[in-house]
Amino acid sequence: MKTFETRSIKGTLGLGRKFAGRLDVGDCVALVGELGSGKTVLTRGLAEGLGLRDSRMVASPTFVLVREYVGRLPIFHVDLYRTVRSAAELAALGIEEMLTQGLVVIEWADRAGEALPHPHWQIVIEITGQTSRRFRITSID
Repeated sequence: MKTFETRSIKGTLGLGRKFAGRLDVGDCVALVGELGSGKTVLTRGLAEGLGLRDSRMVASPTFVLVREYVGRLPIFHVDLYRTVRSAAELAALGIEEMLTQGLVVIEWADRAGEALPHPHWQIVIEITGQTSRRFRITSID
């Protein structure tokens, strides 16, 4: 596990851009954190790091469930806040197929429990101040 601290939105975007260099087709990033912790901001940084031309396109997919962005590789941005309660419901979203085509980033990943793909990256985000955050990044096998 590695821990990183950011003090601003700009810092969180930078962390996402830097971490994106480690990612490729078939990777899953599971984001865990309370409302307003920066899950979507980090995803925006990941998308920028993967070459998305206009990161303003990155928005929380709460009401559409999945958003797709194209950079160096397809990015599937999934939100489980309002939906998944079982492995079958997660499978019905087509996560396995998405992984064959690109990167999957899941917000509210803790709601999926053991249904998350293995291996995956887990990023737990903790609010430490008004604009500061702590990120604990773990590779889960």
